[in-house]
Amino acid sequence: MKKITIPYWIFTVLVVVFMGVGAITDTVKATDAVELFKHLGYPEYLLPFLGIAKILGIIAILIPGFPRIKEWAYAGLVFDLTGAMYSNIAEDGISAGLSFLIGYIIIVGSYVYYHKRQKSGLLNQTIKQAEHAI
Repeated sequence: MKKITIPYWIFTVLVVVFMGVGAITDTVKATDAVELFKHLGYPEYLLPFLGIAKILGIIAILIPGFPRIKEWAYAGLVFDLTGAMYSNIAEDGISAGLSFLIGYIIIVGSYVYYHKRQKSGLLNQTIKQAEHAI
């Protein structure tokens, strides 16, 4: 069980931190985020939308249950990361996109271990514990 649970939580916490920092800076329109968006040619009003979408995705990944919503949340985070990577490559060249590989690795790691937890029955135990806590 620990061979699945520990890597799942390591990857998932990294996803939350990685995407969460970006979500917060986008939502509050931090100066760096606004400058980056202008550099990439995007309108500033798109920042809070993307930030809130990332926050909702993170929440969906962390809340027990709702497997279909989790699938969409993981997909949304990958779509966001892919769009950001493509924009950076288009504007600044291929070397600007290489740093996004880390994001893909942690999202895929969380996703793969989420499914391993699901198949092993650990996820059902977590959901039952959450239901009893309520």
